[in-house]
Amino acid sequence: MSSLNDAQDTALATRQAEPGGFLNGAVSGVSLDPAAAPQPRIDRGPTAPPTFAALDLGTNNCRLLIARPAYSGGDFSGFKIVDSFSRIVRLGERVSQTGRLAESAIKRTLEALEICRTKMRARHVTHARLIATEACRMAANGAEFIARARDALGLELEIIDRQTEAHLAAAGCAALADPTAESVILFDIGGGSSEVIWLGPQTDRGGLGAGRERIRFWVSLKLGVVTLAEKFGGVDVSDELFEAMVAHVAAELDEFIAKAAHQPRCERFHLLGTSGTVTTIGGIFLNLARYDRRRVDGLWMSDMEIDTTVSRLRSMPYPERVANGCIGTERADLVLAGCAILEAIRRAFPAKRVRIADRGLREGILLQMMDAEHARAGR
Repeated sequence: MSSLNDAQDTALATRQAEPGGFLNGAVSGVSLDPAAAPQPRIDRGPTAPPTFAALDLGTNNCRLLIARPAYSGGDFSGFKIVDSFSRIVRLGERVSQTGRLAESAIKRTLEALEICRTKMRARHVTHARLIATEACRMAANGAEFIARARDALGLELEIIDRQTEAHLAAAGCAALADPTAESVILFDIGGGSSEVIWLGPQTDRGGLGAGRERIRFWVSLKLGVVTLAEKFGGVDVSDELFEAMVAHVAAELDEFIAKAAHQPRCERFHLLGTSGTVTTIGGIFLNLARYDRRRVDGLWMSDMEIDTTVSRLRSMPYPERVANGCIGTERADLVLAGCAILEAIRRAFPAKRVRIADRGLREGILLQMMDAEHARAGR
């Protein structure tokens, strides 16, 4: 395993983002215009501290983080997570084929959202942003589902566009990029879409907006692990099928590759990935019996280590993937599609190393909301 750059990176790699854990302000990447970020408030008791919730409802997962801001010398420095929830709901199951959210998927998702609502109430959440992404964007009944969640649970979900999704992903994890790199490819492999972002050099600007200028351009591919697996298959994946998936993704990357052709790179150029695919690869590489975010978030892997681990995954029969503690039944038919997306990105942008982030949209939302509230409070 490649060593981390320095003691600061070592601390960041082991910092927790779970109940009782802490993410500091360095996790910020992009601070969006607060006016563009609806922040519904939830009633709380008069003495409860301000508590923030971020919910990311994707094509495959429903994930929630609840956190409280932390301050250093009067300045907002990050947040401490007080509760979290994650469940694979496959809301976007077969949407790419039918154009609609299935009733069975809606019911699974509403059950998960009810748990999220219970957690937010129990933690006296005062500020919340609840987003839905590609599945709801694609589905003809996406808006109908949003209304149903509001009527049944009192939750106001917001279907965000692809640009907002890309910027929030950057806000949540761009600080794991090597600060000395002139350019970095940040990617987020989702269930129904995948965002790829070119980051330029780190600027001298401080605070949560420090990363905004780093984004040079981005693309949101209309494919992810669910849609790709549904198109090509994910249980038994031959070498030929895997290469067909890689080629399909590569064709979607053509425009982004053309834009990147004249961008400067340096010896520190690397990839930075946030998704279940890359965190699974990190867990497999570390031979974890059970996935451990503290071990994986911030992990550096060399290109050879990625090659070896992906080959290991591709050689696993489906039952072995199901039995693996870092994969499991719910991801066993999706992980190789994710590897194909990763392989297409790596072939287009060869790099000696990849950094793995177990953070993203939810962290970006939390940082954005807390930064906006800090500014409004005039601290």
